[in-house]
Amino acid sequence: MGSPGSGKSTIAKIIARKLGWPRYNIGDIRRQKAKSKGMTLAEYNKLGETDPSTDIEVDEYQKKLGLTKDNFVIEGRTSWYFIPQSIKIYLDVDEKIGAQRIFSDLKKGADRNEDNNLKTVADVLGSNRQRMASDILRYRKYFNINPFDKKHYDLVIDTTDKLTDEIVTIILKFIGNT
Repeated sequence: MGSPGSGKSTIAKIIARKLGWPRYNIGDIRRQKAKSKGMTLAEYNKLGETDPSTDIEVDEYQKKLGLTKDNFVIEGRTSWYFIPQSIKIYLDVDEKIGAQRIFSDLKKGADRNEDNNLKTVADVLGSNRQRMASDILRYRKYFNINPFDKKHYDLVIDTTDKLTDEIVTIILKFIGNT
């Protein structure tokens, strides 16, 4: 879990590969569901503010994973909540740096299905802020939790000024000591 543009997916892929574990990405599942409805993720999240069904399916999926599988990497805003026995890691980033990273991915052709009209870093920053506000609203409403509250995590890493290899080393060391 982490802030938008903190490197969650990049780091999760590397950690899963190094450990030989499967990787699950709840955000990707939500993006696919949004796309199947002809919506962006931002639009899908907005719908979820009044329609809990947009979250229920992935929430149940996470619960089932936590009950039936061991040794996997999962990226998800509520994974710490639905899989309480897990090692919970939060990647943080300065919001402007996170927006720059996402904008760079979009310019390279990444199909993130985030939002409409993301033509500048400022557009991405605004979209990220709206997305986080929507997440907080939905998860408080449905579960009385804030996924961005760092007290829920075992390890918090600020990725703003760190290299990918450095972050991976910190996480692998932490996992080895738990």
